[in-house]
Amino acid sequence: MFAVSDTTAPATATTLSAAVTTPAAVSGGSGEPVALRWVGEQGRAEEFTHRQLLDQATRTSSMLTELGVCSGDQVAVIMLPLVPESVVTTLACGRLDASRVSLPMRGPVGALRERIRESGARVLITVEGVLPDGRAYGLKTALDRPLMGCPELEAVLVVHRLGLPVRWVAARGHWWHEKLAATR
Repeated sequence: MFAVSDTTAPATATTLSAAVTTPAAVSGGSGEPVALRWVGEQGRAEEFTHRQLLDQATRTSSMLTELGVCSGDQVAVIMLPLVPESVVTTLACGRLDASRVSLPMRGPVGALRERIRESGARVLITVEGVLPDGRAYGLKTALDRPLMGCPELEAVLVVHRLGLPVRWVAARGHWWHEKLAATR
């Protein structure tokens, strides 16, 4: 769901909304209009002004560039829920003239592996876990088997949302927030 709104949703749903610029839609008293408001499943909320979104998109495009993404490349995204990082990824890909390729996570392991390989992506972005029915599901753990057969995949960025344990392939797996913080 991506809707124009200046209200927040109940904490039981994930909502990503672009806020209407009204006096009620001002971020933390900074005087800047809120461009994006997110309310997560666990009641966690974040707001971003236009300036903050632009900064995040610029930093993310720099991070993707450091990972080898160039104009015309594909960036695979698997099951990245409605979180701010999803919007920022789309904006960053646009800045680089790269394509964001959203891949479904269904079917047998071999079919998912083929979708990843056919996308031509060298970078994949996902989240460590989701709450589809109120219970935590380890998404990155479920991706480990299909990713084993994708040697051309150079980096897997994992958005940290639920605090679930994650196993890494050396030099390929990175927490989104740590890689972004280390970006020049």
